[in-house]
Amino acid sequence: MNSKEMIKLAEKALSKEFEQIDEIRDYNQEKVLKAFIENKVAPEHFYTVSGYGHDDLGREVLDKVFADVFKAEKALVRIHFASGTHTLACCLFGNLRPGDKLISVAGAPYDTMQEVIGTAGDDETKEDSLIAHGVLYEEIPLKDGIEIDFEKLEVSIDQTVKMVLIQRSKGYSTRKSLSMETIERICKTVKSKNPNCICFVDNCYGEFVDTKEPIEAGADLIAGSLIKNPGGGIVEAGGYVAGKAKYVDKTANRLTAPGIGCEGGAMFNQHRLIFQGLFMAPSVVADAVKGAVLAAKVFDEIGYDSYPKYNEKRTDIIQNITFGSPEPLEQFCRTIQSLSPVNGYVTPIPEYIPGYEDKVIMAGGTFIEGSTIELSADGPMRAPYVAYMQGGLNYAHVKIALTKILEKVQNI
Repeated sequence: MNSKEMIKLAEKALSKEFEQIDEIRDYNQEKVLKAFIENKVAPEHFYTVSGYGHDDLGREVLDKVFADVFKAEKALVRIHFASGTHTLACCLFGNLRPGDKLISVAGAPYDTMQEVIGTAGDDETKEDSLIAHGVLYEEIPLKDGIEIDFEKLEVSIDQTVKMVLIQRSKGYSTRKSLSMETIERICKTVKSKNPNCICFVDNCYGEFVDTKEPIEAGADLIAGSLIKNPGGGIVEAGGYVAGKAKYVDKTANRLTAPGIGCEGGAMFNQHRLIFQGLFMAPSVVADAVKGAVLAAKVFDEIGYDSYPKYNEKRTDIIQNITFGSPEPLEQFCRTIQSLSPVNGYVTPIPEYIPGYEDKVIMAGGTFIEGSTIELSADGPMRAPYVAYMQGGLNYAHVKIALTKILEKVQNI
């Protein structure tokens, strides 16, 4: 059986899973459309002011649309966020003060966040971290390295805890990404012990994968990157924050300055792309999820150690494949790179990247640099040598890539 026949058979077996993804897409598309209509989005909102960025009507409407989509009191959507990590860092530094305690409920967070917090990085980086600024920090290790330890969480939360960090996606780990049900249980547990504790969710890679978002599950604050899911593959830079107004405002004060907050910052005529990217996002995310499900099915059939399984409920767009050694990880990423529309001729190699302790190999022949809603694969060069495959602006591209991977599988 050739690779195209294998793909066709896999697709036929996935009709139920694909139908469920389409239902989620349709629900989210209607939700986004409703937010656009109710906020009376119009062509005049696509143009921005210059200089200080005062009285920017488009920016105000953009914030309101995002707030409605994510069921939040307020949102902050800005191209000035350099990355998802920068967006999260503004939330943390904006809402935590010396002596406040932060707890990560799902073990160690993503590599770049460890440097923000101060548990990793060189001496110079640590001097600028949360811990160096007097914030107290604890982690609740995962039970068996996989599940949230709710017993430990319950005894760890008291009146001294100002915020809990809930990372929805697995990051560079092999734990389960957190479902909405798990996030809701975490928030309820935290609030039962300390109603004033801020439940802050790193929502990267998770937007529009489910019909609910973390605010609806009890979170007080969420944040993510616009070059991931909510940007629809066309937004060039930026991030968003949504949640209770007081926490969003404190984040804005960190991004700009106290007294300026949400009211300043010229958007450099990026409004239309952000509006349009958000409108496209439910469909783009659905195609990426379909691609991940197809990949899971194919990898399972050819004997790869891959997770999540094709028939498991999804909460993010990531599919991980464990290789156990560095060579096949490198070869897999090079194969993905060779099937990219941009820089397909380039050979990725492991390299040190700012924010990461280990060398990382990244395959990303993307239109937007670093975009992970576009088809990409990457992984740190450390055991157990896992490739994290994600994205796909359209399902057809992912299917083509998987077909070619199957053809090369004997060499991977």
